[in-house]
Amino acid sequence: MTVTLYAITVLIWGTSWFAIPFQLGVVPPEVSVAYRFGFAALLLFAWCRFKKLPGGFSLKDHGFLALAGLSLFSINFLLFYYAARDLTTGLIAIVFSIAAVLNILMGAVFFGRRVERRTLFAAGLGLIGISAVFWPELSGFDLGQRTSISLVLCLVATTLFSLGNMISLRNQRVGLAVLPATAWGMAYGALALGLFALLAGKSFLFDFSPRYVVSLIYLELFATLIAFASYLTLLARIGPERAAYATILFPIIALLLSTLFEGYHWTPLALGGVALILLGNAIALIKPARVAVTIS
Repeated sequence: MTVTLYAITVLIWGTSWFAIPFQLGVVPPEVSVAYRFGFAALLLFAWCRFKKLPGGFSLKDHGFLALAGLSLFSINFLLFYYAARDLTTGLIAIVFSIAAVLNILMGAVFFGRRVERRTLFAAGLGLIGISAVFWPELSGFDLGQRTSISLVLCLVATTLFSLGNMISLRNQRVGLAVLPATAWGMAYGALALGLFALLAGKSFLFDFSPRYVVSLIYLELFATLIAFASYLTLLARIGPERAAYATILFPIIALLLSTLFEGYHWTPLALGGVALILLGNAIALIKPARVAVTIS
C-alpha cells in the first residue's frame, strides 16, 4: 500500500507540470488557484459526507487546518504560479526538490525526529542528481532582477510546503482524519486566495477554452484530490523525510513525458543524474534488513 501511495504521488505530480502553464493567461493566477482548490474542496466535502467520515473539529483544530491550507493549498502554489512566468519548470523543480532536506530539518526541529544519516545522504544524492539532469538550465541561468525575485518566491513556496507538511503531520498525530482535514484545508486556502484576489482588484474571470478547462479538471481531480490525499497519508506512514523524496523523483516523470511529446534529448550527464536520483530513492525508501546474530 505504501509503495502504491508513493507511486501515485510521483506519477500524478510528475504529470501536473504540463497542466500548470495552461492555467496562465486569461484568468489571474490568484483566481485560478482559488478555483482549483475551491472546487476540489467541494468535491472532497461531498465524498466525506457520502462516506460518513468524521469531520467535527475543535476551534483549535480549525486554526491548524487554516494554517495547513495557507501553506499547502494557497500561498505556496500562488508563488509557484508567479515564478513560472520567469523560470523554467526545470529550475522550479530543482528549488522544490529542496523540500526533501527541509522536511528532514523541520521534522527534527518540530517533532524531535532523529535525522538518519542514510536519509540525509539519499537527499544529497537526489539534489546532486536533479541538478545534473537540469544542468543546462542551471548553468544558463541569468540572475536578473525578475528571475532573482522569482527564485526567492520559489524558495519561500518550498519552505511553506515543508512547513505545511509539519502542520499536517501534527493534525494526523492528534487524530484528525486525513480526508476531512484536507477538505477543510483546501477550503481555507481557497477562501484566503479569493479574499486576496478581491482586495487586489482581480476579476473572477473564467476561461472556457478546452486547454484551460481540461487542465483545471486534471489539476483538481488528480493533482489535488488524489495526489494530495495519497501524499498526506504517506506523510504519516513513512515520515516527512522519506515522503518528501517524491519531490526529487517526480520531475523525472515530467522529463520522460517531455521525451515522448517534446523531443527532449538525453545526455550522459542527465542519465547519470537520473541514476543518482534512483539510487537515492532506493536508499531513502528501502529499510535495511536487520541481521540477527546468534551467539553460541
